Amino acid sequence: MKKKTMLMLTGALAIGVLSACGGSKENAHSDGHGSTSHQEENSATPSAGHGDHGDHGTSEQSANYKASFSFSTESVKANENSELHIQITDSDGDAVKEFELNHEKLMHLIVVSKDLSYFNHIHPNDQGDGQFSIGMSFPNGGEYKAFADFVPKAGTNTTLSQWVKVEGNAKSPEPVKADAQLTKAIDDKEIELTLSSTKANEEVTLVFNISDAQTKEGIRDLEQYLGAVGHVVILSEDAEQYLHVHPVEEKATGPKAEFMTSFPKSGTYKIWGQFQHQGKVFTVPFVVNIS
Repeated sequence: MKKKTMLMLTGALAIGVLSACGGSKENAHSDGHGSTSHQEENSATPSAGHGDHGDHGTSEQSANYKASFSFSTESVKANENSELHIQITDSDGDAVKEFELNHEKLMHLIVVSKDLSYFNHIHPNDQGDGQFSIGMSFPNGGEYKAFADFVPKAGTNTTLSQWVKVEGNAKSPEPVKADAQLTKAIDDKEIELTLSSTKANEEVTLVFNISDAQTKEGIRDLEQYLGAVGHVVILSEDAEQYLHVHPVEEKATGPKAEFMTSFPKSGTYKIWGQFQHQGKVFTVPFVVNIS
């Protein structure tokens, strides 16, 4: 009989209105999307919506929901498959049994390494009675943070998160350092990011301009990915501020994809944009300083 190892318990973290998805080890695979922003204190909070561009921001904390994260093995080891179980309960400890579809999924799970060099966006399966599960593996030993993003029935966007300790050889941490230039080449594509502002607590427009890396021609046939032209996840350097951002125009097809959000405080943030072209999802990371 398998033992479940309880690795963490969280409450609900606050959210505004935002969204995105993906997985990558500076381009790992992923295929999820959610929407949330929260300040990490091992407690979750429901989000209050704002605007129709789908941006989740930080609001006051509450303890409306809780989550227990556990694995079906006694320890979690790098490069070994493990089954992650997530149990969602309300403030009375009762299982939350009904959830709303949020960008085509009932739950989006974002997993990042402590240095933010690894990123993955996946979708756990609904097992009923408030429990979700998914098989997964971690590339190296060390600490990872998991964010469960969901919408309870007749509720609001909620994000629950916790750190996970993975056994095995750990790689040297990579510094989270602002990019000198906000242009990246990914999968034969050139992606340029522009921000209308780099100040905290101001509305910011993020514009991704996606072109063919060889011809420099703008790509105008981006495909819908989880119901939108793209999704964006943003994390502060310490992984305490989490933003999941949806596009301003969901049915856009490129070459530009615009997103609106607000950075809750000054500091260094990592941004992952996710898009789909010719049946393939690609994830592009950027790091920016916010004053």
